[in-house]
Amino acid sequence: MTIQPFRIEVPQTTLDAIRAKVRGYDWHEAPRGPGLEDSWAYGANLVFMQRLCAYWAEEYDWRKWETELNRFPQFIADVDGLDIHFYREEGSGPSPSSLILSHGWPGSVFEFLHIIEKLAHPERFGGDPRDAFTVIVPSLPGYGWSGKPERPIGPRTVARYFDRLMTDVLGLPGYIAQGGDWGSAISGWMAYEGKGCKAAHLNMFGWRSPGVHPETSEEKEYAARAAQLFELEGAYFREHTTKPQTLSYAMMDSPVGACAWVVEKFHGWSDTRKGFETIYTKDQLLTNVMIYLVTRTFNTATWLYRGLAEDPGGPPVPNHARIEKPVGIAAFPIDLIPFPPRSLVQRHMNVTHWTDFAEGGHFAALERPEDLMNDIRTFARTL
Repeated sequence: MTIQPFRIEVPQTTLDAIRAKVRGYDWHEAPRGPGLEDSWAYGANLVFMQRLCAYWAEEYDWRKWETELNRFPQFIADVDGLDIHFYREEGSGPSPSSLILSHGWPGSVFEFLHIIEKLAHPERFGGDPRDAFTVIVPSLPGYGWSGKPERPIGPRTVARYFDRLMTDVLGLPGYIAQGGDWGSAISGWMAYEGKGCKAAHLNMFGWRSPGVHPETSEEKEYAARAAQLFELEGAYFREHTTKPQTLSYAMMDSPVGACAWVVEKFHGWSDTRKGFETIYTKDQLLTNVMIYLVTRTFNTATWLYRGLAEDPGGPPVPNHARIEKPVGIAAFPIDLIPFPPRSLVQRHMNVTHWTDFAEGGHFAALERPEDLMNDIRTFARTL
């Protein structure tokens, strides 16, 4: 298993082709009427998308963000025949803990870019150097600059690649696995069976034990609400899980289409009570989308959903088996499906730390970075 230094260098012809397609997009109608101008009820809002794409075509500067993406050391490691792209920032002090941050869909390594230095070097920001981590941020297989699997793989298989990366390739056993979205499922699997993982910190309920069901009235009420939420928001999940290749023919050819598919989830799963545009800048939304476009990974990124259905990744997990290593929970109030009551989560995993936040949503590292970082540090101190 080899490691090679890596640097992002997107050809100008690629950027020019994307910009030309954005400029040439043939806009179409959306439902109109009182209260609909700012509505996202039918999907990505037309007025917002037109403003975002006008900025994209005329003002957005990928090279500025490419420089930012290249600010920390990056590498490509061959892990069991699959290339894994990752950042590695050595923590301050003589013995920093190891931390791997795993993103999900429709995110990317960009979610964590602005917290890498703070986690690795807290003393530079008025913090305690004893809280320092050596930070590893990988691109999921099929995402960004990681290699593309030949066919869909599931989160358990991804967790095996990442555990091998941390333990056998980088020599960082005793690590903490952190993640939301797919990253929460991957981190859960790393904690369940990864040989090098000592604990997990999750900001989404992504790992579940078979045979564990709601029991109390509170848990059953939660399950009913969660089912309703998934019925309203889960169409993308069903498409990714059943026919991802059909979707890819449109999205791989349309930067605007891919952008709408991704940005609509950022709107729907974020805490927009104070306004969507107060949470993310246009540059943040577009840079995350651009990573899918310049690497041509919109299609292979969706394969992870199909992988969940067809790649078990290992022998069946026994009923009522749970993650026994310590698990920290950062529960933000707005999400695709918020956390269940602690009593239910506790039957799935050994929860030793739990924080309920008043604000924030699915993309916690971007929305509430200080809250997330402080919670990771607080949990790590308990270990």
